Amino acid sequence: MPITDTELRNAKPRKESGSKPYKLSDERGLYVLVAASGTRLFRFDYTFAGKRKTLALGAYPDVSLAEARKRRDRAREMLAADPPIDPSAVKQIEKLRQRQAAVDSLEAVAREWFVRHLADKAESHKEKVIARLERDVFPYLGRRPVAEIKAPDVLAVARRVEGRGSLDTAHRVVQNIGQVIRYAVATGRAESDPTPALRGALAPVRHTHYAAPTDDPAAVGAILRMFDALTGHPQVIAAVRLLPLLVCRPGELRVMRWDDVDIEGAVWSYRVTKTSIDHVIPLSRQALDILRDLQPLTGHLRGGWVFPGGRSPLKPISDAAINAAMRRLGVDTKDELTGHGWRALLRTFGHERLAMKPEVIETHIAHKAPDSSGLGNAYARMKFIDERRRMMQQWADYLDQLKAGAKVVPMGGVAA
Repeated sequence: MPITDTELRNAKPRKESGSKPYKLSDERGLYVLVAASGTRLFRFDYTFAGKRKTLALGAYPDVSLAEARKRRDRAREMLAADPPIDPSAVKQIEKLRQRQAAVDSLEAVAREWFVRHLADKAESHKEKVIARLERDVFPYLGRRPVAEIKAPDVLAVARRVEGRGSLDTAHRVVQNIGQVIRYAVATGRAESDPTPALRGALAPVRHTHYAAPTDDPAAVGAILRMFDALTGHPQVIAAVRLLPLLVCRPGELRVMRWDDVDIEGAVWSYRVTKTSIDHVIPLSRQALDILRDLQPLTGHLRGGWVFPGGRSPLKPISDAAINAAMRRLGVDTKDELTGHGWRALLRTFGHERLAMKPEVIETHIAHKAPDSSGLGNAYARMKFIDERRRMMQQWADYLDQLKAGAKVVPMGGVAA
């Protein structure tokens, strides 16, 4: 006689049976094993290839009596197939598939890709990528087998990001997912990358140039005077004042190390993260003065950073520290001047007002400069070092004149 849900719900361990479990029989091979702990386990006994076998169907109440009977019936259908199928073997295969799916999930593959392919990238870049994946991708696709991710799945994730007004991030999400799946293809865990099918599915991003008053020297002078009024952490003040004198990327300046600064030789040597080239920036007298003032404050700290963070000397200042300091002064970093905008100012003022060679400027800002030598850009970087030393001193003097409010007329220097 089949058991009822009430009987199952009230089933308790039998004291007289000691620690031994006992059975409550249902029908067609299904029964409930009541353990000494009170756990009630569904089991199905059957015969396959002449051997007596038992299939575990789950525990009550997580699995209801009705569900247990459905699982029993599916097992019986397998046994009745031609040829018969062993339901225990099917269950083991499914367990293996699930374990493999966990190993080959999008998140697992993405984290592997992240470690292998972004190891030599800038910390700021790595932080942005992993934060984007953890916030916008893993919650929705992270557990899915990477081989099963299709174009509509990726688009649905990108649409969520687009819906909150972050169109650029939506495009980067698609880009990162594509990078992960192509890595999965290369390692034999996926067949193809679906992201190329999404071209045109998202609205295009209209990039704007970094804000910089390239047609207004007086405005630049006013901003430089504001920098002199900046208060706060000395390392942030120094970074804000150094950036116009070095004209590097703000993300590169914040990770400057004392080991890479040669005060006596008046150069800063580092590796450009965007292009993976070794680069040297000559230091003007004004830049050296700022570094010499800062060295007693940060030069002895364990992290080795020129601009250590306020909370820990083992980390540099944040990626947003320079622009944040400028905003505190009232500088509009979206429409007036951003930390990156000094590069545009050097290109415009340097060429148009100071007659600096475009190829020398481009080499200084670590762009691929036009190579008139025919000997390659590595040669050009060395060839221009003396010219760039003169150019950066000329540039620093020009900024001093703007800050003083003097009338600056176009002048020769590193002549075209």
